[in-house]
This record gives sequence, structure tokens and C-alpha cells, in this order.
Amino acid sequence: MDDCNSQTRDLKRQLVAGLSALRSADDTGMTTHARGFFSYCTLSRERLARMSLPWPVIGVVLSGAKEVWRGDVAERFGTGTLFVLPSGIDLDIVNEPDERSGIYRSIFLEIEPDAVPDLGPARHRADAADTAVVPLTPALVEAMLHASRDIASGPAGAAVRTARLAELLALLHGIPAGRHLFELPLSQRVARLVRAHLDEEWTAARVAARLGMSESTLRRRLATQGQPFSVILRHERMSAAHRLMAQGAGSGAAALAVGYASRAHFARAFRATFGGNPKRDAPS
Repeated sequence: MDDCNSQTRDLKRQLVAGLSALRSADDTGMTTHARGFFSYCTLSRERLARMSLPWPVIGVVLSGAKEVWRGDVAERFGTGTLFVLPSGIDLDIVNEPDERSGIYRSIFLEIEPDAVPDLGPARHRADAADTAVVPLTPALVEAMLHASRDIASGPAGAAVRTARLAELLALLHGIPAGRHLFELPLSQRVARLVRAHLDEEWTAARVAARLGMSESTLRRRLATQGQPFSVILRHERMSAAHRLMAQGAGSGAAALAVGYASRAHFARAFRATFGGNPKRDAPS
């Protein structure tokens, strides 16, 4: 037990030291290091009520402590704690500066749906604790530092950012605290499914069956998200077709590649999406 506690303390110190190098010594408030990557600092105790995050975040307390309330359940994160907070629910947060330094500081990575790799559903024990705290391992600390440094060194290319986040998320997959990172909205799950095989004859019924639900449930849930199935399918097909044509493909080849047997139907969908004839968008 003592060896485990000693290793955890060492990993926390390593994590804090590596991430603290990304900020200046006297910054307060919010500091953006790159898109979706920021730190926060305050010199006084503060309470933030009913916060709702647009995306899940991976966070680390660098100095002081953070207390997070989800309903009537509270957790306290000390310095060096790696944690995950979900999106879309009300959180009450208390930030407390360190008693000696008088500083509270934390750092966050926002995880947007497009950054989440297709790792399949995470499996957790039924009795797994509902905690936001991620147990530290040497590999996880290394991945967090690697991702943070490469993203903050910017301007990081999309490929670099995606690769670093994929490494980090792969280690968090299957950890109870990380489950919120992989809870994609249904519209995103549908988009990913059809995007992988755009030339298939997708219907709402077929997609619903692949996702393990009825067609009526699929349509109802997508409607509540403001993303009808037909809109998602057309967006994915037209986006892919536009990319293909920008790379030199003709409109006919692009149409077939994204599932349109009829060039007339393809042209009509293309005009509805982009406002112009597909031939005009193809390279000369």
C-alpha cells in the first residue's frame, strides 16, 4: 500500500511539473494555450453555480483544490488529480487556492465528438464507483504530457492533435471516470456509421438496426437533437463528395463513391447543400 501511495505521489508531482511549464507565472483568469486547451487561475476561493460544459473535459488540478457537486454528490480533487467532467449537466464547482502559495490553478482539454476515436463501447463493472477521478499510471501521465505539449506548441496540425488525443483517449477507454468522453450524441453516432460506408444504401431502418433500436426511436431521438436522419445522411455524403471533387474526381465518380446512382439526384442534393452545380466545384 505504501509503495502504491508513493508511486501515486510521484506521478502527481511529475504531472503537475510537466503541465505547470505551459503557463506564465503571473497569469490569472482564463488562459488559452490552443483551441480547446486552456488553464484557469484564481487567487481567492470561489464558487461557480450551475455550470454546464459544452464538451466533456479532461482536467488536472495544478495548485490548490477543486470541489465538484453533481446533484447531491460531491468530490474533492487535490493537487495533481486527473479528472473527467461530463458535458450537458449542471455542476456546482468550488475552487480553493493552496494554503501556502495562495494560488488555485487547473488545466483543461476539451474533447469534442470528432476527436473521439472509434474504440467501441467501453465496458465497466456494474459496481464501478461513479467517480470523476482517473487513477494515474506512468503511461497515462506520459500521454497527458505528450498531448498537452504538442497541442500547446501550436499551431498544431489537425493530424497531430488527433493523434495525440487518440493516444490519451485510448488509455482512458474502459476507465470508469473516462466514460463521459465516449458518450457521443446519437446524431454523431449516426454520422460516424454512415461516414464509414457512404456508398451503402442507408435507410433510417437499417441504421436503427445497426444501433440496436427501433426506427421510430431513432427518428424521435434525432428530432429532439434537431438532426433528422435525412439531413445527417445528406451532409455526410455531400461533404465527402466535395472533398473528392476538390482532389480531382469528376462529379460522376464522386456521386457513385458517396452512394448516388443517379447523377440528377446527386446534382440536386449538391445544389441544396452548396448552392451551386457540382461541375462548377470540380477542378478544371
